[in-house]
Amino acid sequence: MRALLCQSLDGADSLAIAERPAPSPTAGQALVRVTLAALNFFDTLIVAGKYQVKPPLPFSPGGEGVGLIEALGEGVTGLAVGQRVVIHAGYGCCAERIAIDATKLTPVPDGVPDEQAAGLTITYGTTLHALANRAKLRAGEWLAVLGASGGVGLAAVELGALMGAKVIACASSEDKVAAARAHGAAEGLVYSPETLKDDLRRITGGAGVDVVYDAVGDAFAEPALRALAWRGRYLVIGFAAGAIPRLPLNLILLKELDVQGVHWGAFTERDPEGHRAGQKQLLAWVAEGKLSAKVHGVYPLDEYREAFGVLIRREAVGKVLLRV
Repeated sequence: MRALLCQSLDGADSLAIAERPAPSPTAGQALVRVTLAALNFFDTLIVAGKYQVKPPLPFSPGGEGVGLIEALGEGVTGLAVGQRVVIHAGYGCCAERIAIDATKLTPVPDGVPDEQAAGLTITYGTTLHALANRAKLRAGEWLAVLGASGGVGLAAVELGALMGAKVIACASSEDKVAAARAHGAAEGLVYSPETLKDDLRRITGGAGVDVVYDAVGDAFAEPALRALAWRGRYLVIGFAAGAIPRLPLNLILLKELDVQGVHWGAFTERDPEGHRAGQKQLLAWVAEGKLSAKVHGVYPLDEYREAFGVLIRREAVGKVLLRV
């Protein structure tokens, strides 16, 4: 089978397409013919050895995707050969076939296209866990989303609006703000660290935001924290802007703020039933037309450099997919 392989931790330049032996499913596993693999920003980090997950070399990137079950290992129940499934792998989906624990597969309902299903599990799964389980977002609250046009950002905009929040989309250009507004944001702003706090306070009439969803970090973190209302919640999603910020504990004390880490991977391992319920809910919302699971672009596997470049340059508006 063909696979996109990372053979040294030198970033996207270390990737190459190669032939590999096709895997076979062992007990408890399924063999899936991958149709589409979804890329996330963390894929640019994992191939450079800068992510918390460090697979043994060589490995294939691509933490999620969609495909058809070709074979089932001993003991697998509830799935069938020929069934279309979402794949939650962590890595390994940028290959024609993957053998994976059956518990990491979710059947795709009729009416959900492959393009929407492929990139749903990580970004929307992370965001549903963040907003529903961690922040316990309530209808009518102000939700500020930093990096609102990327994969997790648009997921936060869509899910926040679906949950009844008043979403403020913060992005780096008017085009990106417009894309977020089209997906449910009530307000939008082109943000900078120097003006972010005042802009968020102005939009909320001086009250401050109730929840900050931060997948950006760096210099944007502290002004976003300072824009929180009394007992606001600050969701730590990731650090796409680079540096890991340091937050002022005195402000957290004075305003009784909650800074909440969101480690979705650990959540899926510690609460597999909650994870599966969330995946089914997300797919149902897509089938009902309540979530778009917007796709930035679908690239042939041979055009992986261009696909990774979109993520590295932070140009993605929605999901970046590879057709395997």
